[in-house]
Amino acid sequence: MAETGLKRQDAIAPDGGEMIRPVVVKLGGSVVRSPYLQDWLNAVATAARPIVVVPGGGALADEVRDCQTSLGFDDLAAHRMALLAMDQLAWAVAGLRPDFEVGDSEQALLQSLGQNRIAVWAPFAHIGKRSDIAPSWAITSDSLALWLAGQLGAECCYMIKQVPRTGSAVSAAMLAADGVVDEAFPEMLGGTAVPAYLLGPEDRAVFGAALARSATCGTRIAA
Repeated sequence: MAETGLKRQDAIAPDGGEMIRPVVVKLGGSVVRSPYLQDWLNAVATAARPIVVVPGGGALADEVRDCQTSLGFDDLAAHRMALLAMDQLAWAVAGLRPDFEVGDSEQALLQSLGQNRIAVWAPFAHIGKRSDIAPSWAITSDSLALWLAGQLGAECCYMIKQVPRTGSAVSAAMLAADGVVDEAFPEMLGGTAVPAYLLGPEDRAVFGAALARSATCGTRIAA
């Protein structure tokens, strides 16, 4: 497995005051294009605690993979192009609701949260040129969402996927083996103290109810 090189840092409030502890919500690329997207966004919008949304690259990132295969450019170019795909879907998601705001740095995200807005992460400017992040398809938006959760000192990180889930707990290694999360995710989860949960299409109503009362839900992902 490629080394992630990513280390957890303490989150810092934008005004130097009390630290904001958000919930990070990773929306899988297939979720963004599903008929359930508005249900998920409605749940996020009514949350009782601050939320940072991380959209995956979806079909745009898939196109990057296909282009790399046909054109033969290197992994660094593909990595940066995939981050730009995430940026584009961040703007798409934020454009659906007036209370969602794109942020391209920790400071910008925390400022949005401090203004009672839903922050949506556009990662390219934040991490596109970091030498400690391996330019590899082993690290995709799944691991990056978990990394961001660690950086922000998040309460938890939800992985919302367009696949059904079962049981109260599942290992990150099993999810990676099944292709539900990326290859680097188990290592990333092991290096962060942020609890992670898996949600599927059937969890939309439960998710909204949990966020409204500051509770957690879904299948706990074990390192």
